[in-house]
Amino acid sequence: MRRGNYKFLQKFSWYVPGVGGMFGLLAWLLVGALLGGIAMLILQATAGQEAAAEYGNLLSYPIMFIPPMLYASARSSVMAMDNGGYKLDSNHFFPLGGLICSMLVVLGTLATAFWAELVGSLLPEMPSVLKEALEGLTSGNILLNFIAVSLFAPFFEEWLCRGMVLRGLLTRTRMKPFWAILVSAVFFAIIHMNPWQAIPAFILGCLFGYVYYKTGSLKLTMLMHFTNNTFALICGHIDAIKDMETWHDVITGPSYWILIAASVLITVLVALTLSRVRLEHPEGNMDPVPSIFESNEV
Repeated sequence: MRRGNYKFLQKFSWYVPGVGGMFGLLAWLLVGALLGGIAMLILQATAGQEAAAEYGNLLSYPIMFIPPMLYASARSSVMAMDNGGYKLDSNHFFPLGGLICSMLVVLGTLATAFWAELVGSLLPEMPSVLKEALEGLTSGNILLNFIAVSLFAPFFEEWLCRGMVLRGLLTRTRMKPFWAILVSAVFFAIIHMNPWQAIPAFILGCLFGYVYYKTGSLKLTMLMHFTNNTFALICGHIDAIKDMETWHDVITGPSYWILIAASVLITVLVALTLSRVRLEHPEGNMDPVPSIFESNEV
């Protein structure tokens, strides 16, 4: 963990939150959401409604995660002196290798997102206000949306939901992996704040969590999150499909159901293939790190 790419994530290694810490992080996230909302209002008052609509997410979204990150960093710095921790990002890919794992998780993400949409479509029609807000994330300025949707969201949300919450549930509470993955997926769903996003987020969160448990790689779950969000962003800029409610609107007849069945099968096969990754630690493949005191002794 000495390379510069990992120094930012390294500072959180010694804070391993339990269930109480998970709710603490959620509380700080809500504080951040309030601060982000205030920042949006200030932007709107100073630059106008149009500028707020175009640049608001770039401002408010990172602000939302500042309080939980500062809290986790401060707790980690205090605990690092006397307590060991666990890396947020490890590299357990044997015997498949990093490249094969990367290809598998991208394929698995796209397949799972396809059939998860069918589950979400069982909900009542989305309110028009929420629909317009979500469409704004994928159909506005593509560069600004790419930064917010494809870069910010995978980084910040994976840091929180897998790097902090799931890592803590697996290594501190020693919750059984099935339940830890399930709880972290529920947490992931909750932070999306509405059921139309929460249901697909929960399903994808289960897959993301399983990948993190097996590999310890936050890079892989960020890649999965990036894949899902970027695919949605691309679809939002293709005229032929950008107004569809579900894929059933553009893929009709038996072809749709064949693709649903195929996508479920792909998800299962990807999970089964990833199950071959050797588990170095029974609580999950997050590498332990010693306390600062122990490191200095060595």
